[in-house]
Amino acid sequence: MTITIYGIKNCDTMKKARTWLDAEGIDYTFHDYKTAGIDDAHLNAWCDVAGWETVLNRAGTTFKKLDEAEKADLSREKAIALMLAQPSMIKRPVLEAKGKITVGFKPDTYAALFG
Repeated sequence: MTITIYGIKNCDTMKKARTWLDAEGIDYTFHDYKTAGIDDAHLNAWCDVAGWETVLNRAGTTFKKLDEAEKADLSREKAIALMLAQPSMIKRPVLEAKGKITVGFKPDTYAALFG
């Protein structure tokens, strides 16, 4: 079973998620989408499952620094274009495991997935 966790290396939430996976002895691949990028297919798949509203990190500084015109009239297509251009706007982490996708980190969610 391939498990991939997507995010940014220095993100505190990413560190918590990776620490949890390590503590549980779960092997995974880490994909840093700030350095390695992310493709349209992944973002579309994540948005299909979780919804673009969940995948887009509106609380982050990258999104908050956008001008009002870029933030206005958000749609799935516009959100995906923003995330492709600036992967820091993708909520972290995104975990692909057991044919499922989870966005964000909650220990209970991970425990249920791997339990």
